[in-house]
Amino acid sequence: MNTQCPLVQRENERQSDLDLATLRHSCAHLLAMAVKELYPSAKLALGPAIEDGFYYDFSMDEPLSSEALEKIETQMRNLTQQDLPIQQLIMTRDEALLFFARSVEPLKIEVLEQIPASATITVYTQGGFADLCRGPHVARTGVIRHFKLTRVSGAYWRGDAKGMSLQRIYGTCWASEQELKEHLRRQEEAQRRDHRRLGVELDYFHFQEEAVGSVFWHPRGWKLFLQLIDYMRSEQDRAGYVEVNTPDVMNRSLWETSGHWKNYRQHMFACTTEDESVYALKPMNCPGAVLLFRQGQKSFRHLPLRLAEFGKVHRYEPSGTLHGLLRVRHFTQDDAHIFCGREQILDECRRIVSFVLNTYRHFGFDRIKIKLSTRPDQRMGSESDWDFLESTLGLALDSLKLDYHIQAGEGAFYGPKLEFALKDAIGREWQCGTLQVDLNLPESFDLTFINGEGHKERPVMLHRALFGSLERFIGILIEHHAGRLPAWLSPVQIVILSIADRHVDYAAQLVDVLKNHKMRAESDLSADTISNKIRKHSLQKIPFLLIVGDRECAERSVSVRCRSGEKAEALMLDKLPQFLSERISDTHSK
Repeated sequence: MNTQCPLVQRENERQSDLDLATLRHSCAHLLAMAVKELYPSAKLALGPAIEDGFYYDFSMDEPLSSEALEKIETQMRNLTQQDLPIQQLIMTRDEALLFFARSVEPLKIEVLEQIPASATITVYTQGGFADLCRGPHVARTGVIRHFKLTRVSGAYWRGDAKGMSLQRIYGTCWASEQELKEHLRRQEEAQRRDHRRLGVELDYFHFQEEAVGSVFWHPRGWKLFLQLIDYMRSEQDRAGYVEVNTPDVMNRSLWETSGHWKNYRQHMFACTTEDESVYALKPMNCPGAVLLFRQGQKSFRHLPLRLAEFGKVHRYEPSGTLHGLLRVRHFTQDDAHIFCGREQILDECRRIVSFVLNTYRHFGFDRIKIKLSTRPDQRMGSESDWDFLESTLGLALDSLKLDYHIQAGEGAFYGPKLEFALKDAIGREWQCGTLQVDLNLPESFDLTFINGEGHKERPVMLHRALFGSLERFIGILIEHHAGRLPAWLSPVQIVILSIADRHVDYAAQLVDVLKNHKMRAESDLSADTISNKIRKHSLQKIPFLLIVGDRECAERSVSVRCRSGEKAEALMLDKLPQFLSERISDTHSK
């Protein structure tokens, strides 16, 4: 049984969200009915409602094309116009097995065989179509009007890559035509902002089959990566953190003690050496931080001890779940682990939350949702410890006068956590930073410090990441800004364009001047026409283009083109650094 503290009981889902989920799930059944009518040999798998829509998986003999999606959607609209009643049938499990055996649905039978024989089974029907489902559903197919099928992809039965291959049809469904149109508009805008396409166009990174799920950073992309690290390193130094580094490969015994080998083994890369020792690439940085704390006896005077690490981690993610920078197998976290006494937790949590929010605002994210994830069914530790940690996180947020949402049962097995979700320029939510409060790893590794009374005491461990994954955060930044990163963050801030060969020396001098003022400047001294150069670097979204020709060389000036559209007349060279530095230092500049 999941015992919940009073904090959980105040959070309820909005009825409108439940109604929309019901509508979308009913639309998934409408999709399945249309597919069965058009492709009678198709076998039904599963079809849940998801965020913004639904999907349904099918086992089919032929691959579906975009033309097939249009055909299926037309059939769905025909079924909507028939306004068929949707009814619930209640059966025993044996009755349901016989029912789906008659309709030759082997995947439904497989699901039923894993349900206890004493269970009550619900089946929903509409016209001649029936599906195994807990419900609820809308009353009639005529209610389902504002929908669109969006794409088809591959899937595996129950997500197992060794299982049966399926075809998954995605769709979206809304309560009104206006909401549907607005969603489709957002989807088009999301495609325009897709970081995978922009990353190639901006020459930031690429992926290859030789290293699935890992990023090949190009010079400009790596410069952006280092900009994030430099920013975070500076802020952490001001906030009292010390930076450390721990090994990427550690012995299996460490991961057994931490609980990762038991609870996270399927996501870990491991190997056996010639002497039969088993080592694993670290999927998380926290056990390394624990070993650092355990090196030498600590006293209360050392606490809070804030250990920061830009740690590379490796996690096996199924190939079907990989998605550009947003989901990779090898990535870097801006991790920090804070060790403190119980009486220090509240203040540390407040400091971290403020740190997180200030960081996101600096990068242009003003809409931030905070979620408090509480104890899961499978967990370590006593109920009193969970009560204390959950209430401390809630009190930290309340004292900062911050709104938050409860995610009941979504905490880590070792402690509750805060999640920080950013809303981007087109309203999408991205989960980034986390703060986890942990009494269990200190217990597992027998960590202690000497308290003010000279006795050994168990520290509390706070796990904290602000960017989360730097790779993921860069992907989010690119999409949020549609590739037009703020000038202060842009890996290349200025490109000097020469009109002819006789202007090359002056352009090269300008690069040196700007670099001496700590600006990221490059030059394009190619023989291409100036109009082609301007177009090329404008498409690469460079904040400032400086053009030099005969007049500029003679006057020791430059002609400035600003990405923001600001009109700037020719500037004398001695005025240029101040002009640019003022605009680059403005974090809200475009």
